[in-house]
Amino acid sequence: MKEVKDIWQFFENMNEYVYATDIETHEIVYMNRKTLQAYGLQSLEDAKGKKCYEILQKTLIPCGMCNNDRLSVGEFEEWHYYNPIIDRYLMLKDTLIEDSSNGKKYRVELGVDISEKRTQDGVIQKYQNMEFMINEGLRVALQTATPEQSIEVILEYLGNSLNGERTYIFERNERGRDDNTYEWVAEGISREKENLQDIPPEICAHWYRMFQEGKFIVFKDLEEIRESDPLQYENLKRQNIHSLVVVPLYDDGKVIAFYGVDNPPPPSLEYASNMLQIMGHFLVSCIKRRNLMSLLENMSYKDQLTKLGNRFAMEKYINEIDAEKSIGVVYCDITGLKRVNDSMGHEAGDQLILRACDSLKKAFGEYGLFRIGGDELLALCAGIEHAALMERIGLLKECMKQNNVNMAVGEIWREKYQTGLDTLLQESEKRMYADKAAYYKRTGIDRRK
Repeated sequence: MKEVKDIWQFFENMNEYVYATDIETHEIVYMNRKTLQAYGLQSLEDAKGKKCYEILQKTLIPCGMCNNDRLSVGEFEEWHYYNPIIDRYLMLKDTLIEDSSNGKKYRVELGVDISEKRTQDGVIQKYQNMEFMINEGLRVALQTATPEQSIEVILEYLGNSLNGERTYIFERNERGRDDNTYEWVAEGISREKENLQDIPPEICAHWYRMFQEGKFIVFKDLEEIRESDPLQYENLKRQNIHSLVVVPLYDDGKVIAFYGVDNPPPPSLEYASNMLQIMGHFLVSCIKRRNLMSLLENMSYKDQLTKLGNRFAMEKYINEIDAEKSIGVVYCDITGLKRVNDSMGHEAGDQLILRACDSLKKAFGEYGLFRIGGDELLALCAGIEHAALMERIGLLKECMKQNNVNMAVGEIWREKYQTGLDTLLQESEKRMYADKAAYYKRTGIDRRK
């Protein structure tokens, strides 16, 4: 291995960017001082053993432009590339070297910084590279399993490519306000997503007016909007935003969301809006696919009348319960449903069911709620303490009075969920029937009617 180490030593003080990787595993085995500094690394140990694409391109999968299969020992492949991570134009020379002691081969890349030479046509070159960056971003995003993951990958890729501090998507909620639904932040930047929920419509009113006119938002200095858009100015100033690019996302001519990048450097501002608008078409497709999957999941896992989980949802919930934690089971039966259906019609019966569900939601809303039969509802409370369960039972009975509905209730609690659900359901159902019998005896109502 001494010969290879001597080669690394030769590169150490060169003024070019040099790195080497294991050709089989993509793992970094060497970076010279200049390359380590460019990527903010303190020493080779910070990069050694990690995948080259993770460090050099900030991606999770191998680069689409990887030329490993074209390299051979003793020959160089030369090409030009704009690296958005370090914001430099590079002339690259790639080759293979072989360790004579063990036959291992290493990819060696030497990058010559030609940024100054390209200053005059820098903007043109960045536009040319934009097509490549967009295609590469889409390629990475299409490798993901779900639309949500695709969106997250695109935001990360755009943030890195544009050298921004934060990328994000805002969507209108049912109240007509804006929610920050997705967010990527660069290392060392504070997250804002939790603080940007249910934004009042007047904050982004000016932006939406511009979106309706087919325009986008871009400014190099926040002070530009201090007088013209004071509410948005205060909102952005609180987030330490001094420049941004924001573009609308349209579906069938209607604005369904907007997304953007915060604090990109001045060179990125020159082409960020084009890049965001082009990527926006893919994001709209992802959002629509996400919404369709959510609708299909709701249809598969939710009871259509009550919107409570069905038996499929219950099985999914059960599979995620920690057997070592406590469990509370509340088995409910809506009394008098048949009588209401027969005497007043099924619409009145549906309203009775909905009032019963509302009572259950108010008492056990943060736990698993399911409709397991026409008049049978179930609450599964993973991790609940016994005292808390009984307190919720009391709240349930109060809610039933307020909603003018009655349910027979059978509850059971175990310190550990180890016996399985069947045993707990049988016991809670038995107690529910006992409560039901007591109700009919107490009221004198004929349960057969």
